[in-house]
Amino acid sequence: MKRVILIVIDSMGCGAMPDCEEYGDVKECNTLCNVSKAVGGLKIPNLSGLGLANIVEIEGVEAVDAPLGQYAKLIEKSKGKDTTTGHWEIAGLVLKEPFKTYPHGFPKKLIDAFIEKTGCKGVLANCPASGTAIIEQLYKEHQRTKYPIIYTSADSVFQIAVDIDVIPLEKLYEWCGIARELLNGEYNTSRVIARPFWMVSGKPQRISKDRRDFSVPPTSKTILNEIEDKGGIVLGIGKIEDIFVKSGVTHAVHTGSNTEGLNLTIKAINNRLALNKLQINNKNYSNAKYELIFTNLVDTDMLYGHRNDAVGYAKAIEEIDSRIPEMISGMTDDDLLIITADHGCDPTVEGTDHTREHVPLLIYSKNIQAKNLGTIKGFDYIADKIHTWLNL
Repeated sequence: MKRVILIVIDSMGCGAMPDCEEYGDVKECNTLCNVSKAVGGLKIPNLSGLGLANIVEIEGVEAVDAPLGQYAKLIEKSKGKDTTTGHWEIAGLVLKEPFKTYPHGFPKKLIDAFIEKTGCKGVLANCPASGTAIIEQLYKEHQRTKYPIIYTSADSVFQIAVDIDVIPLEKLYEWCGIARELLNGEYNTSRVIARPFWMVSGKPQRISKDRRDFSVPPTSKTILNEIEDKGGIVLGIGKIEDIFVKSGVTHAVHTGSNTEGLNLTIKAINNRLALNKLQINNKNYSNAKYELIFTNLVDTDMLYGHRNDAVGYAKAIEEIDSRIPEMISGMTDDDLLIITADHGCDPTVEGTDHTREHVPLLIYSKNIQAKNLGTIKGFDYIADKIHTWLNL
């Protein structure tokens, strides 16, 4: 079986794009390099060995004379700096029109419709905010009123936070589904995100494993659909299933942490995952000739980028680096490893939102010719690479 292992380190951008100021970002934003600088140098020998420090200068990380793989810096074609836009372009779908954002909160007409259709009787916040900050600020009022906390960011997201001891998780998901329907069409919002939390030692704590993204469906086919249409397996690890609204995904598993996502990815590479238990359709894949293992590692973005935690971000990158030898040791000559990112989220610059950045690209197989691919326009280069590798 020909396989591709595609790993997206969520938000690990590597330098501002020329148009970053149009998105409210400063030219100094550079997630990877600024994180390394903040901690006095990352300890990432495996990513460095694949060529990461040959793409950009990373303080405290030496470039290597003979990288093991191919490496490049990618420029995003689509207009945006969000998860959906980045992942779709990686999969070959370039957006011509950006999703709408709501820097002053959502229109009253929309909120009124949400209240009426959900029966929630009211909402709290309805403004751009850091999730952890707005939940900390409003959780007591939420517990008293049972109103959901609604917030957004510089990205195209409608986020709903509730204490699951006040509003059951199933009700939160139901409300997100209603919001998803309302936010299609004229509101053109990329994602509705369920943000459940509970109280731990008297403080609200978000529950990562129960987060769900209700994304707008892809507007055309992607490399995932192409693999599925030819009888291949597309295994989504993390929030991949949500980002693509199951389109082109044949098997899926959600994760509660990067550690879990890495463990599952390594098990998949070594054929130790019970795929029959993860299948989301009823097709027979016993004779599949192609497989895409598509993993999103979200902690860098969700736990550290948005919370301006450069130290935590650095530790998350180092954890990913430490697991690369296990991935490579499980690969066969028919496997291709691709490591990239979907946007930036620099924890060292002002604000808590995503940043419009280039992303790194690392490509490795046991027989690949090491090469500097330079700067490439389009994350969709990755979809083309997958297409060629799998001989689709």
